[in-house]
Amino acid sequence: MTVNLIVIGKLKEDYLRKACDEYIKRLSRYCTFELHELNEYRLSDNPSDKEIENALLKEAENIKKYARGYIIPMCIEGKQISSTELSQNISNALLSGNSTVTFIIGSSFGLADEIKSMGNFKLSMSKMTFPHQLARVMILEQIYRSFQISDGGKYHK
Repeated sequence: MTVNLIVIGKLKEDYLRKACDEYIKRLSRYCTFELHELNEYRLSDNPSDKEIENALLKEAENIKKYARGYIIPMCIEGKQISSTELSQNISNALLSGNSTVTFIIGSSFGLADEIKSMGNFKLSMSKMTFPHQLARVMILEQIYRSFQISDGGKYHK
């Protein structure tokens, strides 16, 4: 199985990069992991709605180059689920013939509707707002936790 994580923007903080690296290392026991860090489209200091929409469309074109398999865009209008439900969702994707599960984290302005509509399942981590860099660490931890749950590991309590 391959887990594909597509993110808009690069990690700037060393401590977040180290946390991501740790979960990616742990995931290597369960899957092939691919990370695609795509450039965030540059916007003016006070962008108009049209400028934001154009940026999201340009980011979507890059995202589509890497999105494959069972696609899970992370967006505010997605469904909030438990760790156990995420584990089941990933397992079900595999059982239905998908060898790749792709998670997508957009920019601070989110994802284009086109990317959201490509999704097999839209995921929301919380009603709270998190920095996208922290969201990356959080989803990596949850993916690792999902494999531990499926494997009957002791990590999930």
